[in-house]
Amino acid sequence: MPSLGIDRGFLLDFGTLERSVQRRVQEVFAEFEASTHTGLHLERIINARSDRYRSIRINQFMRGIVMAPESGDTYTLLKVLPHDDAYAWAQRRSVSVNSATGGIEIRDEVAIDDTLPQLAAFAQTADLLLFEDVNDADMRRLGIDEKTLAFARALTNTYQLDAAKSFLPGTQWDVLFGLAAGLTPEEVWADMGAAILDEPVDTTDLDAAVLRSKDRVVLVDGPDELMAVFEHPFATWRVYLHPTQQAVVDASYKGPARVTGGPGTGKTVVALHRAHVLAKRDEGQVLVTTFTSTLSDTLKAGVNLLVDRPEVASRIDVQNVDRVAHKVFRDEHGAPRLLDGDSEKSAWQSIVVNLAAPFTAVFLAEEWRQVVLAQRVDSAAGYLSAKRTGRGRRLGSSQRAQAWQAMWEFERMLVETGSWTHETIRREATKILDEATEKPYRHIVIDEAQDLSPDQWRLLRAAVPEANDDIFIAGDTHQRIYDNRVSLRDVGIKVTGRSNKLNLNYRTTAEILGWSLGLLHGEPIDDMEGGLDSIAGCKSHLHGTAPSTKGFSSQDGEIRHLVESVKAWIDKGIAPSEIGIATRAKWLGNAIRDQFSAHGVAAADLAKSSRSDNAVSVGTMHRMKGLEFRCLAVAGVNAKLVPADSAVTPLEEDEHTHLQDLQRERCLLFVACTRAREELLVTWHGTQSPFLTPVT
Repeated sequence: MPSLGIDRGFLLDFGTLERSVQRRVQEVFAEFEASTHTGLHLERIINARSDRYRSIRINQFMRGIVMAPESGDTYTLLKVLPHDDAYAWAQRRSVSVNSATGGIEIRDEVAIDDTLPQLAAFAQTADLLLFEDVNDADMRRLGIDEKTLAFARALTNTYQLDAAKSFLPGTQWDVLFGLAAGLTPEEVWADMGAAILDEPVDTTDLDAAVLRSKDRVVLVDGPDELMAVFEHPFATWRVYLHPTQQAVVDASYKGPARVTGGPGTGKTVVALHRAHVLAKRDEGQVLVTTFTSTLSDTLKAGVNLLVDRPEVASRIDVQNVDRVAHKVFRDEHGAPRLLDGDSEKSAWQSIVVNLAAPFTAVFLAEEWRQVVLAQRVDSAAGYLSAKRTGRGRRLGSSQRAQAWQAMWEFERMLVETGSWTHETIRREATKILDEATEKPYRHIVIDEAQDLSPDQWRLLRAAVPEANDDIFIAGDTHQRIYDNRVSLRDVGIKVTGRSNKLNLNYRTTAEILGWSLGLLHGEPIDDMEGGLDSIAGCKSHLHGTAPSTKGFSSQDGEIRHLVESVKAWIDKGIAPSEIGIATRAKWLGNAIRDQFSAHGVAAADLAKSSRSDNAVSVGTMHRMKGLEFRCLAVAGVNAKLVPADSAVTPLEEDEHTHLQDLQRERCLLFVACTRAREELLVTWHGTQSPFLTPVT
């Protein structure tokens, strides 16, 4: 029976089709196995560039372009377009096999033929050619075929190469892009290493190329799997790896390993695949974890999408860090009496008053978390000698004695009242795990690692034995949105020599990514290993409209513009579920939701529910973490709200902490803006945020 492969290009297009066409595509290809040999047949296309192309009727106006096999039963759906456009697409484009990777490639032959003569004429008088320092042998070794080589030899600048992205074969364009960026052929080879085949490639065997093209073609087995792909086309595509990602997933590491990279580079996808690979080894339980329950739910959905064998799925446990700690604690001591946030604040304030301590309650609480708990300090002498790097305010020995007295009083209060905080539960759970001979997990995979606290890291280190492939870390310190800062070495995790960086953004357009990176320009971001991190090399090959920024004199004017913009997106065919509104202040999000409802636009609060198929999602910037939207508005980006006064320590109280707080707020805005895939709108009322000054 015939089976179906779906090309990446169509998967990315599917969401832009009208709903009625989407439904019809689903119906046609759900019946594909039977239809290819019965009533719903495939037709040859006159003057097509490839004799393998076939058309299939979707409805009266739309046609699908399918590549038929020369032998075997695997058909590949390439495009669905209006009737005339579909036939024009097939008459312009050819399909070939990359000589280095063995994967299929599609190119616009007409565009190449029309462009090359003009480029060649201009090149004859140019002082410098773009690739004059790269010889033909290196080009061919990297998979550049003769036609693309002739085109490359006529290029004189990178603008011409950028313009050619839409019609050159994708993998070959990536090679040229790397060479134009200054990489040596060896560096490009290393970047493509996982994709390049060791054995010679038969460039005439398209059928074998389709089966090899796992980074481009989704192969489905039966109508149920096909329906799952069409139900979540973008989510489905995300589980397919680029070869550079696959190399990170498949590697064996002699200890903890880490993958970093800017937003949208696929760190989470890599983490999920890594968990799957480890679970298939059947060496023990695999924990997939992160810092919040919202994100762990997203990870759980990703695992369910990726893992299709029940026995493998049973070896993967998806929990946020605090759930792991509470389970360990409960198994040993039963349910704890948990001190809520307000009660904890009152306790610290009472201690300050009773001791007449020269500190604020906030300072003491953070000193307890960032120094005492982070470094496992358990005595006055230990606190006097403890490092306070990053705490800003310097304390002499007498001041340290006063601070220790206050923190000791807080701990004594917890013991006397039988109360626990999340931090002390983690501390106790870590102690239990340290003393245990049998650990609950064989492997741990950590996503959004930059937001874990030192005591959370110690808990995870204690939950898995030190061994090969014990801990796999995915994160980006540019996206840190909480106070936690940590040195991995200080918590017993060494990743030196086992760290990989991803640079290619798969989510956002180059225009959105470039604008958002401007928000962090010049910021010294730590790398969790004692140095500084950089995402300057992060790039996107997707292109679209530039972000739109607009200020208003009043909040009402800003919200009216948001309503109009969202309605315009919906009128363009964007589903409400693919639209998000992010705010720094929850009250502003509530006001926006109320106005949306008044104007007939359904809006859901992300704090109360998950994303709805029929509603625009409205949430705080923190709630946006881990999500993505085709169209996103970041609202209320004014000087009073971003940065939020309540989140920034006053300069006169602690200069170092003040600067760290500002950086965290700037990173939070960066995270919110990079949730947009295709269109980003940034608005404010009154004076715009100082964070926007360099980029608007």
